[in-house]
Amino acid sequence: MRNLLETLHGIRLAGLGNALRAVRYARLRDRLDARHLPAEPPRETRPRGRLRSAQPAQGGARFHYDGGELAVRFLAPDFLALAWDGPPLAASAAVVGLDWPEVPATLASEPEGGWSLASPSHELRLAEGGVLELWQKSAGPARLLRREQPVLRHGSGWSQIVELEREAAVVGLGERAARLNLRPGSYRFWNRDPGGKYGPGDDPLYLCLPVYLTLGSGGACLAFYDNPWDGRLELGERAELAFAGGPARWYLAAGSPARLLELYTELTGRVPLPPRWALGYQQSQWGYRTQAEMRRIAEEFRRRDLPLSALYLDADYLRGYRTLTPDLRRYPSLPAWAGELRERGVHLVASVNPGIKRERRFELYAEALRLGLFCRRPDGRPMPGVCWPGWAAWVDFTEPRAREWWGRQYDRLLDLGIDGFWHDMNEPALFSAAGDPSLPLCTRHALEGRGGDHREAHNQYGLGMNRAAFEALRARQPQRRPYILSRSGWAGGQRYAWTWTGDMRTGWDNLRQSLATVLGLGLSGYPFAGPDVGGFSGEPPSTELFIRWFQLASFLPFFRTHSAWYLPRREPWEFGPQAEAILRKALQLRYRLLPCWYTLAWQAGLSGAPPVRPLCWADPGSAELRAADDAFLLGDALLVAPVLEAGATRRQVRLPPGQWHELESGGHHAGPGLVELDAPLNRIPVLARAGSVLPVERVESGRRALELISFRPASADADGGLLYSDAGDGYGPHRLDRFGLARTLEGWSLSWTSEGGYPWPYDEVSLEPRGFIAPQVRAGGAEVPGRGGRFVLPGPGPVTITEEGSPA
Repeated sequence: MRNLLETLHGIRLAGLGNALRAVRYARLRDRLDARHLPAEPPRETRPRGRLRSAQPAQGGARFHYDGGELAVRFLAPDFLALAWDGPPLAASAAVVGLDWPEVPATLASEPEGGWSLASPSHELRLAEGGVLELWQKSAGPARLLRREQPVLRHGSGWSQIVELEREAAVVGLGERAARLNLRPGSYRFWNRDPGGKYGPGDDPLYLCLPVYLTLGSGGACLAFYDNPWDGRLELGERAELAFAGGPARWYLAAGSPARLLELYTELTGRVPLPPRWALGYQQSQWGYRTQAEMRRIAEEFRRRDLPLSALYLDADYLRGYRTLTPDLRRYPSLPAWAGELRERGVHLVASVNPGIKRERRFELYAEALRLGLFCRRPDGRPMPGVCWPGWAAWVDFTEPRAREWWGRQYDRLLDLGIDGFWHDMNEPALFSAAGDPSLPLCTRHALEGRGGDHREAHNQYGLGMNRAAFEALRARQPQRRPYILSRSGWAGGQRYAWTWTGDMRTGWDNLRQSLATVLGLGLSGYPFAGPDVGGFSGEPPSTELFIRWFQLASFLPFFRTHSAWYLPRREPWEFGPQAEAILRKALQLRYRLLPCWYTLAWQAGLSGAPPVRPLCWADPGSAELRAADDAFLLGDALLVAPVLEAGATRRQVRLPPGQWHELESGGHHAGPGLVELDAPLNRIPVLARAGSVLPVERVESGRRALELISFRPASADADGGLLYSDAGDGYGPHRLDRFGLARTLEGWSLSWTSEGGYPWPYDEVSLEPRGFIAPQVRAGGAEVPGRGGRFVLPGPGPVTITEEGSPA
């Protein structure tokens, strides 16, 4: 019955014609793989044997076993590169950070046998048979962080077992439909379209990454396996890893979660700063079919005073689903309309799929065929498959010539006023009646001139597409920042694109799942992610579910409503006046917080820290915080506690250590511990950390006003925070404003320093102290006027705040 329902769902989405083609394609794929895939070599396990000798190498050493050579290098005192039978640090599709200063490393033989390799802060101990232990050095006894069994070869593949602390959490692995702590569970490394719908427990999904963090009382570690082949990780009492092929090269880091992400993204690349508009609200629907219809939607947002930053053109805008080819009969004046929208702060984002319709009269297909840019059958002909336009062929993004050619094609959309690009179906996903919905494993790829097949290229396909587009957009629009949203990718893909959680079903369980999935992506190096508000497929969400999902998404990096064509429309006014008022409130708060969001986006590009973080971010040793995945931190300043259960108007929240102030009600709470908060339907509980200075903005009649909300510190001083500003796009000057709070006899002093060449962008600035009564505020030596607890400041500079009740 389940297979029948899935078949009917596929026909509903793809159409009867493509469903019949999908049957033919599945037979073709299986026939080609049976004929052309190489035979698997014998799977006998080859042990590593005795550790015979070791010799120093740059920042590390080489260890010679009976069954191979292990190369180890410290890239930093707390960051190791390791590889069996190959270099420990090597360029790849994922790894771009190759320039690491040499770390002083000490190689020594151990009295009881084996060897040790030590940096100033950590030590790797190697025993007979290839067992590895990573220790943290300290003034007292060293602390064991990680213990690995040797990498063992099995035919063309390999495996490894890692021992886990009993209570440790394992997080990351890219996009997963699981709790934040992935343990226990079984997870495959093979990017896959789940067929238009998924929910908790479905695996694999679109963006599977072989990187994970272990968080335990003994410390935190990160492991990244630079191997794009199909693999699986079983998490139980221990971690059991296996890959079907590829190099046995991996990287280990130790430290706080912030340090782990800093090191990982220094290796694989950091996110570029997005255009500021990308952090606003984005509206989409599979089913917007004409320019006139979308114009009406944009006007309705404007008329109802609902903030909007982007409208999406799903594949409906294409002529017969031919990629990069708008139907200009239904969109007759795109450039002019796009210009009108841009003047109002709204940007058009267009869907782009990698499958090119197999039609000789279609100029894109004819040119790519002539130039030999498609993924190929073993006999050299283009590999056929089925997707939205019917029979199609796929560009080989592992070929530099193909990437350059593909990037040039974006002129077709840039010339029409498109500002952003939505990469869909790039796992790559094909329509198949059975088996894997992707290209045959025997498909030939260039692989940067090395040559190989789809077993190695599959997981890197979306990464290559995103790279091609990003590099082309940077070259073609040097004064604008690319905006690319991609369903798939691989390690390092954060250099080029954002992502979203794909075709998640509606339902309260999926609302909760969307939060855990976004947190896991952030801990895997993808800081900009979010769900389709309300879920993409399934039954229509209730008004309550849609409101709660909208409230959650308003505090996630990517904020978009989108759904399947067969579901009712989801513009904010479709749920009635009361719901519209609640959604407007959430939208307005999102836009007031844009200074915070933009600053966090800038910080992500500097350090790799995701804007959205688990509660255990600063205290991974806390078992209670590791288990809490129903709330999250937004930067260092805010804690967000979305309502994830039907009918709830109150909810419990586990607070990290410190003092916390409710943003809306003004309530005050002390952590660590559990508190219960009011959460009526029109409110998402949000708390601010004591000592924070929160920059929020108002824009009225073209004037920008900044409000600094300062929360009373719990101690004598506090690092209040940062404010990053620039033109919102391009690569011109910027400014950075730093805030701090310090205790004085009369109350508090607010320090405010600035750097950078960008001028102060606000027409007005005010201060609103919270957590105490401030009868007087002085700036520049003079008292400033105040009303309703808000004081208008003359501009940037230090401020003195008197606290009622402080000794004079």
